[in-house]
Amino acid sequence: MSQIILELPYPPSVNAYWMASGHRRYISKRGMEFKKAVAQACIGQPSFGDQPVELSVVLHPRDKRLMDIDNCGKAICDSLQGYLYENDQQVWKLTIERAEKIKGGGCVVTIKEYRKHE
Repeated sequence: MSQIILELPYPPSVNAYWMASGHRRYISKRGMEFKKAVAQACIGQPSFGDQPVELSVVLHPRDKRLMDIDNCGKAICDSLQGYLYENDQQVWKLTIERAEKIKGGGCVVTIKEYRKHE
């Protein structure tokens, strides 16, 4: 398998994806909406199974406000788990790039098998 390219909505930050109530942690409503969009985008896509993968993410913000791009990585990795790979611990390389803003925001995620350096 070479690579899979997904066009997704702009992901919630890690602070907006996960919520806590006492000792209980859960995915927020916004996080569930993103996860549902990821599930839809993954329909018909092959899985990498338990192979190591690398993700390349291009973020297209909704506006000119600068955001911490590293806050989006967790939502993307967690949401792809169970669809394109079994566990997000299989992500050996993750690159995140900020691109031009687009109306409504979005992101493009490229997933491919990770080739370990010898």
